[in-house]
Amino acid sequence: MSLCFEDFEVGTRYPTYGRTITEGDLSLFCALVGYHVPLFIDEEYAKTTSYGGRIVPSAMIMAISTGQTEALYRTTVLGLLSVDRGRFFAPVRPNDTVTTEVEVLSKKETSDPGRGIVVFRDHLKNQHGETVYQIDKTTLIRRRAA
Repeated sequence: MSLCFEDFEVGTRYPTYGRTITEGDLSLFCALVGYHVPLFIDEEYAKTTSYGGRIVPSAMIMAISTGQTEALYRTTVLGLLSVDRGRFFAPVRPNDTVTTEVEVLSKKETSDPGRGIVVFRDHLKNQHGETVYQIDKTTLIRRRAA
């Protein structure tokens, strides 16, 4: 889809596809980044915590959410300028299905006619519609050729 700066309107929300986070996803991610935290890799230990079982690491949640949004600006994003106000509201567990809803918070032109700045708020929701994670991303987006 790859939208340009001009296509984004403040207040518009874009839903993404759903993705089920599998046991394999969790194991591979923890192995890849070297997370040996029992809360993520040891079900028996995790059952003794207030979570009652394993949860998905925050870095994995952030990566999945970002991956879900890429279709909006796959070929038009020029850079990520900042991430702000990241918040985790509830745990994500193996076998949860998540979707990200992207909200356009603001946009402004830059002195370069080939690009503009768009601030997005990503709302990651679980299969029950509960927002489990939220973050604001300031991005540099390509403008249409004059």
